Amino acid sequence: MRLAEQIERLFEQQTTTYGPEFFDAFQELKQQLNSGAVRAAEPDPDQPSGWKVNPWVKKGILLGFRIGQIENMSVDGKLPFFDKHTFPLKKIALASGVRIVPGGSSIRDGCYVGQGVTCMPPMYINAGAYVDDGTMIDSHALVGSCAQVGKRVHLSAGSQLGGVLEPVGAMPVIVEDEVLVGGNCGVYEGTVVKTRAVLGAGTILTGSTPVYDLVRGQIIQRQGENPLVIPPEAVVVPGSRAIAAGQGKQWNLSLYTPVIVKYRDAKTNQSIRLEDFLR
Repeated sequence: MRLAEQIERLFEQQTTTYGPEFFDAFQELKQQLNSGAVRAAEPDPDQPSGWKVNPWVKKGILLGFRIGQIENMSVDGKLPFFDKHTFPLKKIALASGVRIVPGGSSIRDGCYVGQGVTCMPPMYINAGAYVDDGTMIDSHALVGSCAQVGKRVHLSAGSQLGGVLEPVGAMPVIVEDEVLVGGNCGVYEGTVVKTRAVLGAGTILTGSTPVYDLVRGQIIQRQGENPLVIPPEAVVVPGSRAIAAGQGKQWNLSLYTPVIVKYRDAKTNQSIRLEDFLR
């Protein structure tokens, strides 16, 4: 791929002088990110997680920060903003089919936002992210850099999908189709949440978090360089695990741990169905 090779070459150059070639390549990358033609990570059934990383895309985004200059992006002189000129706000028109409710949301240039996405204020989508059709991003929710969000996902109020821009080979956060992410959840460090899973309010998932599956009687953990993968249709809630030795046991302390308490059934589907009326 010509653009990938060009980005790789420019990224490795040790220079502080950036000619038109740098800006032209980065602009082309942003256009392809905006259209969804390229992604920081993409489905790959041959991978254990079902996804593969495209490091060159991450390098291109980092190159954009390197070549950018801070400029005044203030609105009418009343709302002061100062950021790299290579990352302005994403241009969205009525024809884009994206619903952005007034109230202070921001979508950075260089990300894909699909048809029928609803953005409740204030929320934020960072560069490199991919948000597919019909997803709802609720108030105070974050879609971090390079995070990949599937179709008809609901990111509830206060939920956070962490950005994973560096190292360039690391898996970004992945949330597949029809996942419900409850309020004040956090998904970080390249965790993959598979199709139709449900994260109960307050659930925190990181790459080093063991997840206890009470239904199948197993402990789910990251294996080597592979990310933590939450199974399809799993219902995950916050739990705790008693410290079994030492001072922690004497003090009767417990550690936080997410727990799979069930897999989706008709009752689960009915309880989350009401959100469709909000879209």
